[in-house]
Amino acid sequence: MNILIYLIAAAVIGWVATSLMHDRSNLLLNIVIAVIGAFLAGYFLSPLFGVGTINDAITLPTMLVTLLGAIILIAIVRLIRRGR
Repeated sequence: MNILIYLIAAAVIGWVATSLMHDRSNLLLNIVIAVIGAFLAGYFLSPLFGVGTINDAITLPTMLVTLLGAIILIAIVRLIRRGR
């Protein structure tokens, strides 16, 4: 049951991130964006803010840190796409 809640939270966070960045993607890509964004946030943002990611617990602060990580991930992917 926990994995289902985790995937739903990741899908919502990925959808919000892609909506804020005006990017189009499907449900599976939203989940992938949020999960990779959570790992990215875990390494770089969690020590700065002192908050975990949705990998630790699903709370409002952890969801916001994961959202920020997902937004940063989308921005990095856009920069790589433009460089080609």
